[in-house]
Amino acid sequence: MAGREPAVAGDAEGGGSVTGWVDSHCHLQDDYVTGDRGPKADPGRESVGPATLVEAAIARAAECGVTELVCVGTGPETSEGAIALAADSLSGRFGVDAPRVWATVGLHPHDASRGTAATLELLESSVARGAARAAGGRLVAVGECGLDYHYDHSPRDAQRRAFADQVAAAHRLGLALVIHARDAWRDLFDVLGAEGVPPRTVLHCFTGGADEARRCLDEGIYVSFSGIVTFKNAEGIRDAVRLCPLDRMLVETDSPFLAPAPHRGHQNEPSYVAIVGAAVATVKGLDAADVAAATTANARALFGL
Repeated sequence: MAGREPAVAGDAEGGGSVTGWVDSHCHLQDDYVTGDRGPKADPGRESVGPATLVEAAIARAAECGVTELVCVGTGPETSEGAIALAADSLSGRFGVDAPRVWATVGLHPHDASRGTAATLELLESSVARGAARAAGGRLVAVGECGLDYHYDHSPRDAQRRAFADQVAAAHRLGLALVIHARDAWRDLFDVLGAEGVPPRTVLHCFTGGADEARRCLDEGIYVSFSGIVTFKNAEGIRDAVRLCPLDRMLVETDSPFLAPAPHRGHQNEPSYVAIVGAAVATVKGLDAADVAAATTANARALFGL
């Protein structure tokens, strides 16, 4: 993570006064939440004991007007963790006023060389035992999956196979699809062209420009914006925000990474989605409440919340 930078847009906590934010993509279940790895917490937050870090983050999200969050799996282990957190939420563990937690199951392109067998087995078994939203559970999507040619942690052919497997699973199971894409736009759309874009699909943590956003919109894909929209060198992403209609966008934190200004360089968390939403509102010349209402409606439609 880079050091702190002032935000270009929405550098205020004002979005926190708006009720109804949905953090459409976070990773509260991962082991970095214990403080063992990842960016440092903001001063005063690292003193919370590891056993209560998740509860504290969820409580702060509620205080900032977050009503729901989607906890995203990146492999079998983190996907099981997401399902467990969602089940805890459903049981009332976090309190009656806490945001509702939803889960996804997926294999990140970084780990595509592991193969999709274990992830798909978990996905199928979770649906069979009633964890899917259609059966009253909290499993709402396949992913995150996709292609990442920036880091190439897995061979590109393995990434394409894993992505195609998960697109097919979203179709087969009637679940939404959460896509990760970085520096791989041509192959991404080639795979989607071959497999077909599931009816409910989102490109999370969008890092392209206006042209890539337009292609997503043409394919019927929702576009989700993260804290990067507040970075001073992210004008291309702000161009995509300007282009994207309000009824086709979501907001997210991608916690614990990519904290928005003024928290850049520290651990991200779902409460900061209000800052992301406020930044989007500033770029589009709208009230934060309008962005909250629209992105909440979009997230509920996408994930069937």
